[in-house]
Amino acid sequence: MSIKEILLIPDKRLKMKTDLVSSITKNEHRLIDDMFETMYDAPGIGLAAPQVGVMSKIIVMDCAKEEDEKPDPIAMINPEIIWVSDELNTYEEGCLSIPDYFADITRPANIKVRYLDKNEKTIEREAGGLLATCIQHEIDHLEGKLFIDYISRLKRERITKKFQKMAKFEAK
Repeated sequence: MSIKEILLIPDKRLKMKTDLVSSITKNEHRLIDDMFETMYDAPGIGLAAPQVGVMSKIIVMDCAKEEDEKPDPIAMINPEIIWVSDELNTYEEGCLSIPDYFADITRPANIKVRYLDKNEKTIEREAGGLLATCIQHEIDHLEGKLFIDYISRLKRERITKKFQKMAKFEAK
């Protein structure tokens, strides 16, 4: 296993749609293991493949963030949301690709997601609370959407410009 570099905005790959995974091979298993190691090291509670430069529909998450909570790692391949509740929840979201920035984002409170696990088994899972928010956030990454796309244009542009300046500075 190895820790991967996490892409930061304004990297164009973060705004691209990803490809379906057609078969789950040792490469996907290795990628998932690396993504978990990268996510835990960051530290974060979710990570999507495009955040490490891989344009595949793979996400990992572990919403057990309290020290006394048992880890609950979840890997989803080709996830799709098949139902959302009318009830909404607002959570303060952050993103490993936009470090040190947080915003309150409103999303459906409960969802049902269908995905493949590492053994190519189709799973349907209902989720609520933080897990539902995390799944929606990570699936957005697979569609080239970031959580800052939900905030006002002015705030989004301010954040993007800040990261563009940092990228130019680091390129020198």
